[in-house]
Amino acid sequence: MNIRISFRNASKSYDVRNGTFTALDQVSLDIFDREFVTVVGPSGCGKSTLMAMAAGLVEPSSGQVLVGGEPVTGPGPDRGVIFQQYALFPWLTVRKNVEFGLRLARLGKAEVRERAERAIELVGLSDFADTLPKALSGGMKQRCAIARAYAVDPHVLLMDEPFGALDALTRVQLQDRLLDTWSRDQRTVMFITHDVDEAVYLAGRVIVMATKPGRLLKVIDVDLPYPRTEEIRLSSAFSRIRGEVWRSVYHQPDAAPAI
Repeated sequence: MNIRISFRNASKSYDVRNGTFTALDQVSLDIFDREFVTVVGPSGCGKSTLMAMAAGLVEPSSGQVLVGGEPVTGPGPDRGVIFQQYALFPWLTVRKNVEFGLRLARLGKAEVRERAERAIELVGLSDFADTLPKALSGGMKQRCAIARAYAVDPHVLLMDEPFGALDALTRVQLQDRLLDTWSRDQRTVMFITHDVDEAVYLAGRVIVMATKPGRLLKVIDVDLPYPRTEEIRLSSAFSRIRGEVWRSVYHQPDAAPAI
């Protein structure tokens, strides 16, 4: 299996008033093509910094990050990034929001429309394509943000707690919607979350981070079949893996709440 994202002894430090703060220390990790991985850990463990380095938004202080075998030197169209905040343009419809990145790529009008329609259909928003964001629920806004990322045809989706601000029911519904989309499209997904249940339900592997300094603690295989269902979520196998992830996150020395 081909490696899509590779962290090679990647560290990130910041100068602070009393010296240096190490956000990430010597992280080495490979994420494979078409793999869905989740990343969990206590507050301050560097989850978001790790993703930001893969996105090209943060440069490592030492070590290297590669995507598709090439060193990351900045953001690029091969990586779609989705944050907790939807960052939609409130004056543009769903369709126009999804088309925005495609227009920046200077594609032809017909291709822009075709790609946007395909991405909107993929996330189940075809009936709301001409709706402004103010008329959408929180879950629908996030689906629009996901469609916008999908439309530019990235090899990788980098998602930083995208469902964190949603209510529990909407969150579960979007987990299923995301997995359905991923199963059809098979992109590589790196998904940051503070929710252990979400981490286990979505992933083929769970990456557990430790803090002080931020570092890779453990990689836990989720040996549960896809598609994931309610029966799997309620199964003893799910409970066993959830327990292993929970203990790894919350039983760290001096572990802060995973938020």
